[in-house]
Order: sequence, then C-alpha cells, then structure tokens
Amino acid sequence: MGNAIILMLIRLDSRLHTPMYFFLSHLACVDICYTSSTVPQMLVNLHSPKQTISLVSCAIQMHVFLTLAITECILLAVMAYDRYVAICHPLHYTFLMNKRVCLKLAMASWICGLLLPVTHTVLTWRLPFCGSNVIDHFFCEMPALLKLACADTSIAEKVTSVGCIFTLLIPISFIMMTYVRILVAILKIQSAQGQHKAFSTCASHMIVVVLFYGSAIFMYMRPKSSHSPSQDKMISLFYSIVTPMFNPMIYSLRNKEVEQSFQTYL
Repeated sequence: MGNAIILMLIRLDSRLHTPMYFFLSHLACVDICYTSSTVPQMLVNLHSPKQTISLVSCAIQMHVFLTLAITECILLAVMAYDRYVAICHPLHYTFLMNKRVCLKLAMASWICGLLLPVTHTVLTWRLPFCGSNVIDHFFCEMPALLKLACADTSIAEKVTSVGCIFTLLIPISFIMMTYVRILVAILKIQSAQGQHKAFSTCASHMIVVVLFYGSAIFMYMRPKSSHSPSQDKMISLFYSIVTPMFNPMIYSLRNKEVEQSFQTYL
C-alpha cells in the first residue's frame, strides 16, 4: 500500500516529475512485485495445513524473485548516479539526466534483472531432486533449493558467486564511490543550509542501500559453513519483506516534497 501511494503521488503531482522521483517510482514498482512474488504463497502456507507448492510454481517464483532482486540492485546504483550528478554537476543536471537518459537507465535496470537470473534458474532446475522435497524456507529461494539437490552443486554455487560480484559487489562499490564524491562536494558548500539540503536528498537513498545490500550480501556472500536454516530464513524475510515495506516510509518521512504532495492529494 505504501509503495502504491508513492506511485500514485508521483503520477498525480507535477512537482514530482523529476529524474529522482522517476527512479523512485520504478523502485516502488519493483518492491510491489518483489513482495507479491513471495508473500501471498507464504501466507497461504503459514495458515494452511497443506503447505505445498508445485515444482513449476516454485521454479517461477525463484526466477521472478531473482529478477526483481537484481533489478533493485541495479536501480539503487542508478539512483546513486542521479544524486551524484545532481550534487556534483548541478548546472549540467538537466542535460545529463534528461528524459531519454533516465528511460535508458531504467530500462537497463529491468533488462539486467530479466537476463542475469536465467543462468541461475537453468543450473538450479537441471539438478536432480530425488531426496527430500521439503524446503526449509518460507519461499523458493535458490540456496534453500540447492540443499535439496542430490548431486554436485559446486557449479551452481560458483555461478552464484560470480553473479553476486556483478549484482552486489560492483553496484555497491559504485554506490560507495559516488557517495565519496558527493560527500567531498557537500563539504565544499559554504552555507550550512546548503549542506543540510544536500545531505537530506541523499539520506533516504543511503538508508535503503544499507538495509537492502547489507542483508543481501550477508545472505549470499558469507561462507557456506556459517549458514544455518533459521538464520537464512530471518535474513531473507528482512530483504524480501521488511526492506520493501520500509522504503516508502523512509522516502516519505524524510522528504518534504512527498510530504507536501501527500497533504495535497490525500
């Protein structure tokens, strides 16, 4: 509901028709789809004595979940670039972040999300599942499925590690570099009011990045020996449900434009 309200406000209020809110609308759309891919089935299983999911549905759920997660990873990096241009090159912002560029960056995020998980899905579902068919998880997430395979999963795990480099480490490194440049630019601003305004435009995005990337990196990039089913489930719930739920609250509570738009239209 929170993400839907954000989408509606951006659609209705012409003051929010800027690159930052254009990308925020895509983030809200991703979060709606992200939670919708897992939560409904999860709730059914929690309240139903027959806690089952078909093989095809499980494969589709895993692929859709990975698609949206990777899309959000790339989109958060794109949003960091938008803030970098706005603060470090304000005079060229309108030219550098025109409608065509914004559309291409958003499309690139979705295309990466659609293409990159294909290999992971194929490798996972080519494995034989001839033992237990009980997934010790709330939804069909790849690490939990690999534990059920009765064959060597080393190739799938190596591909996952390589995928994490492209979808987690490279984007978060890019985000960190942009924020170092942003911090240097902010410290050069003479007025305290100007510094505060610049910090406030980045604070919401930084909070979302820490919540999402922190939990995802901890889940997918820590040593295999340190994994435990109960811990994995709690971490997965955090980045698949808690973070998407908090995103609209973070952006609305810390953003005067969204607050004003909320008061005007709602």
